[in-house]
Amino acid sequence: MQTITPCLWFDTDGEEAAEFYVSVFANSRILNVTRYGPGMHRPEGLALTVEFELAGQRFTALNGGPEFTFDEAISFQIDCADQAEVDAYWSKLTADGGQEGQCGWLKDRWGVSWQIVPTQLASYLGGSDADGAQRATRAMLAMRKIDIDAIRAAYDGV
Repeated sequence: MQTITPCLWFDTDGEEAAEFYVSVFANSRILNVTRYGPGMHRPEGLALTVEFELAGQRFTALNGGPEFTFDEAISFQIDCADQAEVDAYWSKLTADGGQEGQCGWLKDRWGVSWQIVPTQLASYLGGSDADGAQRATRAMLAMRKIDIDAIRAAYDGV
């Protein structure tokens, strides 16, 4: 049983964001939506909270108002099996106003930060060849979306 559930604070787009996220990740679904009622401080019918799962991980989206926004201090890391998976998540999460960052980081159109990380990356950045690891790290620091073949070539000194 999951005992910690991240809560994402949105102004008014929590339901739209949750619907988008469940469309991006396999084995994901909306679990429950509560709505503001009459006389509450937000428009009646607006989603108050949206409980959802992404690949089995529970989240809550809260439409709490414009007081808080997202920044890179919190991000969600997506471990990817191969370059095709990296490319797919990168494309989906930067679509419609998302922003590319450095070293495999991006922000989606709501400003939520994601790290799109190939599982092989750790073996190059922390590999037994210290010089190769330094070359791979320098290559990664120059990238936006991680290119596994370029990281491997840098590690190998090619």
